[in-house]
Amino acid sequence: MNGNQDAAIQRSDNRSYRFNRMELAGSLGDLGTLLPLSIGMILINGLNPLGLFAGVGLFYIFSGLYFNVTTPVEPMKVIGAYAIATGISASHIQASSLWIFIVLMIIGGTGIITPIGRSIPKPVIRGVQLSTGVLLVSQGVKLMLGTSTFQALRQAAEPFLNVQAVGPVPIGLVIGTLLGVLTLLLLDNRRLPAAIVVVGAGIGTGLLLGMGDGLKQIQFGFYLPDWLPFGIPSAGDFTFALLVLVLPQIPMTLGNAVVANADLSHQYFPDDGHRVTYRSLCISMALASLLSFFLGGMPMCHGAGGLASRYRFGARTAGSNLIIGTIFIALTLFLGNHLMGVIYLLPMSALGILLIFAGGQLSLTLLDMQTRKDLFVPVLVLGITLATNLAAGFLIGIAVAYALKSEKLSV
Repeated sequence: MNGNQDAAIQRSDNRSYRFNRMELAGSLGDLGTLLPLSIGMILINGLNPLGLFAGVGLFYIFSGLYFNVTTPVEPMKVIGAYAIATGISASHIQASSLWIFIVLMIIGGTGIITPIGRSIPKPVIRGVQLSTGVLLVSQGVKLMLGTSTFQALRQAAEPFLNVQAVGPVPIGLVIGTLLGVLTLLLLDNRRLPAAIVVVGAGIGTGLLLGMGDGLKQIQFGFYLPDWLPFGIPSAGDFTFALLVLVLPQIPMTLGNAVVANADLSHQYFPDDGHRVTYRSLCISMALASLLSFFLGGMPMCHGAGGLASRYRFGARTAGSNLIIGTIFIALTLFLGNHLMGVIYLLPMSALGILLIFAGGQLSLTLLDMQTRKDLFVPVLVLGITLATNLAAGFLIGIAVAYALKSEKLSV
């Protein structure tokens, strides 16, 4: 190997791991998706915080080490949203993690996902990205208004703050508006990155206006997660999980976390993102869900929205994964279940701002659609998603995209 090749490899390695304020800022980008669903499943469904966030931290680190580019980590949203809305048991969620492992290992391990992914028309991918983006913006606004499912169940706009309103205005709307303005002003500022300001100001607000009960109970020590904290799920748990949680989740996972995520990663990292393939994403998520099964956590995925957010807030290398993964691992090892006292400091509205900008960034991938037919499909996928769900929009969008290849049809 000559000197030029050695230098090229060295430059590539340097690009893979940067540790600076922009990588730190970008590493915070998908907290808006991660924390609300995680907190909801801990408080409502009884998941163990130590096992859940240990799994998250390990998934961040190993994803970064393997993919060599910034890689998002998120809950599987269909499972998480249904779990919070209905209050199902932790055993049901645990069973769904094992099913997700089995299904994704079959799809990814056999390579079936590769021809499936390649057969999906680009306008459908853009439709999935647009729909996911709009859903993220909508969820972000709900977090600011205090109307998300979790906030409604807790009957509070900001469940962990002492103040709920400023006159007739929800406190989340006040906090979110101020943080939104700061984000707009600092979005391209490298000296004072927007995500660090949003999270830092949010934590400061939590310290100032928060209840502080969790902080008072913190006990430093050395904690390790339990293995199978809820035991082995029953046959009934596995049956319920497959029919109610897993089957509705799989089309969304393939559309958003596999196909749309791989497409976006290749846009952002044309030189360094070659490991982000349909097959590797399936296997990565499968192994993460197997880990969650044993730790009593939640099924996890790589969402395109999280990638868009991480990139927009400054993450460019796998160093961002190692930063946020190390933070989660440190919190779990030294605080155990008491880490929730730290998590509660961050207002829901601050997470909402992260979601709004993540959704906006992801939606803008639509801009490379040029023809009327190409634009019609993403809009159709969005409409069907808003009326039903993303899985239906994804599947119907594929059928319509192929139909519109005919010159006899026009829009």
